[in-house]
Amino acid sequence: MNHYQTLEIRPTATAEDIRQAYRRLVKQFHPDLNPELGDRDRIININLAYEALSDPAARRHYDRQFYDRSSTSRHRKTSPRSSKNPATSSDRSHRNPDIHWQQWLKQVYHPVDRWLGQIIDAIGTEIDDLSADPFDDELLENFQLYLDRSRSQLEQAQIRFRSLPNPGPVASVAAHLYYCLDRIGDGLDEFNWFTQNYDDRYLHTGLELFRIASRLRDEAQIALQEIYSEV
Repeated sequence: MNHYQTLEIRPTATAEDIRQAYRRLVKQFHPDLNPELGDRDRIININLAYEALSDPAARRHYDRQFYDRSSTSRHRKTSPRSSKNPATSSDRSHRNPDIHWQQWLKQVYHPVDRWLGQIIDAIGTEIDDLSADPFDDELLENFQLYLDRSRSQLEQAQIRFRSLPNPGPVASVAAHLYYCLDRIGDGLDEFNWFTQNYDDRYLHTGLELFRIASRLRDEAQIALQEIYSEV
């Protein structure tokens, strides 16, 4: 799958080009926003492409994988047999829990996961309350308070996430958390735009971003469980 083609952009696209393309395609193909052209499978691919290209580090990794695929294949064919040897003892020990591993879980993962849960778990109730009358000043003010509180929690989570380097054994967990934080930030931006112009499309896009964030949070938890099962 070519993520650039999925988002209908060039490989030289800027970060803003990627963001605008994602928003345009979500509004065009999301079943809740456009029942006539809605395509859930396409939305899934659009989300995957956005996840891969919106983060600079993930985009560089994707570009290396995609454009170097043929040379990588040739390299594997000519690699010495020793490359097929099982993991060394240092590789195995790298996966074992140690003090750095446990410290990261205690000081970074658990508090960040808690803040993310507080933001994500509340959005359903907040949207339900607001939907009673989106133009009601009191309801809109309550929704804005939720956004302000969530933005504060997100900032705390981002600071905590950067407070310690990610140990190698939990790199996959950290990656899912990183993308989750990013999607939450984008979703809050969309909700904030709604409070300024009352355009329902911003609510739908924000909810879609929160759904992606919720899935990424779940994947981080699954990745952590898999790590525990290996040690």
